[in-house]
Amino acid sequence: MVTRQRGRPRSFDRLTALEQATMAFWEHGYETTSVADLTRVMGISAPSLYSAFGDKRTLFEEVVETYAGSYGAYGNRAFTEEPTARAAIGRLLRESAELYTESGHPRGCLMISAAVNCSTPEVEEALRARREANLTSFEDRIRRGVEAGDLPPGTDARALARFSGAVLQGMSQQARDGATREDLAAVAEWAMRSWPAATPEQAQERARGKAPETPAGRGA
Repeated sequence: MVTRQRGRPRSFDRLTALEQATMAFWEHGYETTSVADLTRVMGISAPSLYSAFGDKRTLFEEVVETYAGSYGAYGNRAFTEEPTARAAIGRLLRESAELYTESGHPRGCLMISAAVNCSTPEVEEALRARREANLTSFEDRIRRGVEAGDLPPGTDARALARFSGAVLQGMSQQARDGATREDLAAVAEWAMRSWPAATPEQAQERARGKAPETPAGRGA
């Protein structure tokens, strides 16, 4: 039995259109990117957009998910592959300096810049929740760093996580303002210099072969 396909076949490449939408939201933010802007850059009609992606907010949600798994995936790799909190967050900041300023896409971080002047509560809350989840993963990793001897006892994990998050958000905005990769790499370097050093006793324990901190993903 032959089943006929209902409706006309899609006349555009969905992944290409999604990438074009990503560039638009990344450059202009959620609120100021209109459906007309999206259909123009995606090269499709409004009915095609609604049929393939749903409304503007649903499209943006897919853009954010795709961004997190592609452009933004370096953060999870750093947290998975680096053995300590210091190394993981240091790598995250250094690689952010590269991503935020490289050619081929808008500057900065989509999930940070897209939230600027956002007045749609659902979108604003979803982006805030992602940023808070990242801060929580920073804090958890730092706490494990203290337990493993990478950081001194008494380190305020919450404050250090929020400091690192503030540096990351500031780097994104400075990239939007024209900072170079070298400028942001220097910011990352100075930020990591401000981290507390392990005590001599902790350093000796690690030198004697104490097991290093177990890597883990960010969970966001």
